[in-house]
Amino acid sequence: MTGISLTQRTADVRYRFTVTGVVQGVGFRPFVHRTATDLGLSGFVGNDSSAVFVEVQGPTANVDEFARRLRAEAPPLAIISTVSVVQLDTDADCSADFRIVASRTISGAATAIPPDIAVCDDCIAELFDPGDRRYRHPFVTCTNCGPRFTIIRELPYDRPATTMAGFEMCPRCTAEYHDPSDRRFHAQPVACPDCGPTLWFRSGETRIEGSDRALAATRTALSDGAVVAIKGVGGYHLGCAVDDDAAVGALRARKARGGKPFAILVADLDVARRYADIDDGAAAVLSSPARPIVLLRRRPDAPISELVAPGSPLIGLMLPYSPVHHLLLAAIPGSRLPVPEALVLTSANRSDEPICFTDDDAAQRLPALCDAVLDHDRPIHVPCDDSVVRVVDGRELPIRRSRGYAPLPVELGRSGPAVLAVGGELKNTFCLTDGTRAFCSGHIGDMSTLETLRAFERAVDQLGGIRRQPQRLAADLHPGYHTRHWAERRAGARPLDLVQHHHAHVVSLLAEHGRIGEPIIGVAFDGTGYGCDGTVWGGEILSVGTDAHRFTRVGHLKPVPLPGGDVAVRNPWRMALSHLWAAGIEWDADLAPVAAATGAELRLLRSQLDSGVGCMPCSSMGRLFDAVAALLGVRHRIDYEGQAAIELEVLADTADDEMPVPALQLTVTADGQFDAAELVATLVSALRAGAAPAVLAAAFHKAVAVAVAEVVAVVAGPVRLVGLTGGVFQNVRLLQECRARLQEAGFEVLTHHTVPPNDGGLALGQAAVSILTALEPAENLSKAALEKCNGTAMDGYPRVDDAKAVQS
Repeated sequence: MTGISLTQRTADVRYRFTVTGVVQGVGFRPFVHRTATDLGLSGFVGNDSSAVFVEVQGPTANVDEFARRLRAEAPPLAIISTVSVVQLDTDADCSADFRIVASRTISGAATAIPPDIAVCDDCIAELFDPGDRRYRHPFVTCTNCGPRFTIIRELPYDRPATTMAGFEMCPRCTAEYHDPSDRRFHAQPVACPDCGPTLWFRSGETRIEGSDRALAATRTALSDGAVVAIKGVGGYHLGCAVDDDAAVGALRARKARGGKPFAILVADLDVARRYADIDDGAAAVLSSPARPIVLLRRRPDAPISELVAPGSPLIGLMLPYSPVHHLLLAAIPGSRLPVPEALVLTSANRSDEPICFTDDDAAQRLPALCDAVLDHDRPIHVPCDDSVVRVVDGRELPIRRSRGYAPLPVELGRSGPAVLAVGGELKNTFCLTDGTRAFCSGHIGDMSTLETLRAFERAVDQLGGIRRQPQRLAADLHPGYHTRHWAERRAGARPLDLVQHHHAHVVSLLAEHGRIGEPIIGVAFDGTGYGCDGTVWGGEILSVGTDAHRFTRVGHLKPVPLPGGDVAVRNPWRMALSHLWAAGIEWDADLAPVAAATGAELRLLRSQLDSGVGCMPCSSMGRLFDAVAALLGVRHRIDYEGQAAIELEVLADTADDEMPVPALQLTVTADGQFDAAELVATLVSALRAGAAPAVLAAAFHKAVAVAVAEVVAVVAGPVRLVGLTGGVFQNVRLLQECRARLQEAGFEVLTHHTVPPNDGGLALGQAAVSILTALEPAENLSKAALEKCNGTAMDGYPRVDDAKAVQS
């Protein structure tokens, strides 16, 4: 609370409280009503488009207690940013009661929108209570749970502004809605079997109405090996039996999924423990209101088809978060159908396309993806994929931030113009800022298809319709990104800030920790990012000072050729041979990546490397991980991004701690580069001497961590803050080893807990850099426009026209 102390006042006082943050759609007004009524205060509470406003009148001690409870006892899903207080004249005509008044629209920054959260324990108890009127109602919800972001059309958050507007409440729901003592007091999605959405099953021309009959038909179809589309909270999923090779294979073929693992919906934690190793930290994240998919180490005896996660010891598990999920994994009254304990559940789309979520979209796309549909008539306004996390030392490491988290704001700690940052090309999210807050979208996808671009535009319009219209735009520096081209077309007269990829990664980490303006050494490791010198970066050590919209490249992995661009990304054997070539090591047939290629492929690659045709200098740490994975025989061709590196990490975790570890080393040069040539040569010698690949994989991770600590110690100077960011730091083993060594050296280390270290977090960094650029005096922004970036330092950023000149 700010503005005034509520002590030592006259016996009768009146105050206005204005509360900002995530305070709409989380039961805040009912909480205020109950608190004020309990304290015998008069007045009112209401929503406007930017906050919750409250006026209370009564004895001083009671108002003091109200002010304390307002923060200390707020609803569990509320996130209070500010509470401002203004003293008013007492109102002699004020009625004795406390009321919830009509919402109003005002100018200014819109309030934060809550995310969709899992159905609460109270509602689950009602769902399975035969004596409750919501028994087995697939849309049971209350003030404390259920859909929010996906059903909100506009603010303030009231039922007419949601997709529930078309369902008129029955008399009993209306009574609950208006009863201050009821858990559904002002719960906007409230409904029951008499007045709410309905569930049905459809297969071909057959349509089965009624929740239990539809659920029974769904279960029969799944038991018979069908792939069933299931409409959820943020879109349609595709489900099938977890142990049916034919069904999982059909699902994989229809989605064009390659080898990327599927997620599994499990009934509860006891079931989850039969599928994966789960410690207390992972159990807490699995059970959290966000209910993300959690990547866990699979048990060898997990009762699943090998096609669920082919070749991967990691599987993604999630617990039920919607009433439909709970009903699918529970007995159906009067039915003898077996009750599944788990289902494969994946988004309804072909790989790299956006999730299906509208009726029209379902009619066009689902027939090719599934055999039947479990559908309902509650519209989804904003699609939202499931979130994916790993758990590191009991805390979330986001891999995909979406349902359950988006669009919770990140407080930037400084005010600036409204910015739309359009993110990257892979794992795209965008970010809209509003005053001091940054709102990151849910997962959009890879921007390589027209469908994804349309989904991106629709999501920008949806979130932009609720937030402020942006005054400036930000995009990646890469001249070929679809997101940058879109921003250039849409910017018009508004400034467009182009932000270097790895700089955006580092600033996103600062932003999520609320530490923009603190000097940091950022270790940004990923697969591909466009460098200021026009080459491929990805193994970067950046120095970012108090002026966080500028950076200096103080260290990096020594470049090797990237032969064939994206072809090398999809074929790790190519990167292995490039590193062998750079280290002067012959391509002998005993080496795994040499054996993996055909004679024609080897001749073509040799020609490319010797001539330089089709080769771009590449300092990517992600590509070095690919190369080592291929050298160790782990993976030569990938089905999905990061597959080789993921499998290399898994291999390292199997190493026998008792076996001697070869001394692999990345050579650190005087100019801040770390050279992989000696490491590659030592690794090849160790392989030929019979060293176990798992031991070498572990030694490689250690070598990278040692080099990171060594380079940071050389370049940090007085800076004691280090950040680990970029997609490579989804690797938990590397993350923990780097952090431990840096901490031992006396550094404070920041890692990601709010936005992903991968490109799903880029937009937040872009937005923060754009705001800081806007706040900087214009005369200090011209230096980079006058000098060509040389890949060593970059002071400031050019505008879009100047950037094109720089890139030329």
